[in-house]
Amino acid sequence: MPLLLMLCIHTRAQDSTRQIPNGTDGLILTVPDSEMVAGKYKGLKPNEFGGNFSTCTLGLGFIYDFAAYAQDQAFRQQMDTAGFSLGPTFKVRDFRVLVSGVLKTKRPISWKFAYMYDGNLNTWLVRETGVTVGVPELKGDIFIGRTKEGFSMVKVMNGHSPWTNERQMALDPIPILADGIKYFGYLPKSGIFWNLGAYTDWISKTQAFSTFHWQYDARVGWMRYLNKENNELLHIAVNLRYGKPADGKFVIKSRPESNPTPQILNTGNFATDHSSHLGYEIYYNRGSLLIGSEAMVHSFYSDTARNHRFFGGDVMIGWLFNHGRRPYRTAGSLFGFVQVPRSVFAGGWGQWEAVVHLSTFNLNDQDIQGGQFWRITPMVNWYMSKVMRFELIYGYGIFDRYDMKGKVQFFETRIQFTVM
Repeated sequence: MPLLLMLCIHTRAQDSTRQIPNGTDGLILTVPDSEMVAGKYKGLKPNEFGGNFSTCTLGLGFIYDFAAYAQDQAFRQQMDTAGFSLGPTFKVRDFRVLVSGVLKTKRPISWKFAYMYDGNLNTWLVRETGVTVGVPELKGDIFIGRTKEGFSMVKVMNGHSPWTNERQMALDPIPILADGIKYFGYLPKSGIFWNLGAYTDWISKTQAFSTFHWQYDARVGWMRYLNKENNELLHIAVNLRYGKPADGKFVIKSRPESNPTPQILNTGNFATDHSSHLGYEIYYNRGSLLIGSEAMVHSFYSDTARNHRFFGGDVMIGWLFNHGRRPYRTAGSLFGFVQVPRSVFAGGWGQWEAVVHLSTFNLNDQDIQGGQFWRITPMVNWYMSKVMRFELIYGYGIFDRYDMKGKVQFFETRIQFTVM
């Protein structure tokens, strides 16, 4: 990490500079020649640096949560049986530092490094880190390093950008990261896109996310702009995955889409030699409206024990006020960060988003009774600026486990800072 920071400082210092008028407040700016185009300043964000060999962007992210609960008697008994006690909780979700850049080479090559404090594990971890090489002759890009596998749009999206505070429960069997190589691309004329990956644990065996010896992923779909000016589009994809769980066993644990809440869904360890995962994703966006759904089936197979299958899915609807937009990125085939026309720090209202999310995950199958959880979540996102987001979250859940159906209400808030 210190070496990367030195690179950022060094590359900026290498540039010859010139002074130009700001144009907005009459101040004089000193800018590098590499950021001048036809004698005009392109403009650098405060966290961007230019250099002779590579650009460099410094970023950070911070998430802080609060959760409180209203539980009925059956849910309290379920928590007692599982060994948990729920009460008001303040918790750091994560804090991360990011460094990225684009090499000034003929072939597009970019790099990134991320280091994160995980509030659940109380430790620092290397997150998405690696190199992306553009291969226009293959209509795409190749990434080598540590990254998200490529199963599910929401799982691939930056963790600070989705519409809900947490990803749906049914995605929890898929590791958040993996070490390997992936090839992704998009064909504008046909609208076909793909994300193909192969990963192994030879570097990450000691990491908590490394629950498979190896895995292969394929995300293939189609996206068409129905009206580009109004940001109207339809996105459809299929997700496929095949893997070998580590040490011939696996356990699925899941929080009910609330980070301060324990992993109350739990299969316990079960024997398995290999697994397959199948899912779909479909999203429709028109102006400020976004409607989407993802569902998946996780199948685990064993030569010496029973096979098991678990399923889950979700549906969501979101609305951005003030004619807001959530841009779609064809590089990666996913939605990006919400645009904020005028922040509260510049006299505006920022951007507001209303979301309703319904989801379920079933970990009951034959001799495994890990529980099933249903949750409906109406919530409001207030994007105070491009950097700051505040969330008000209500959740109502039904938990089916231990021959009881308990009911619980979630009252949550989240404050999030993101500099990219």
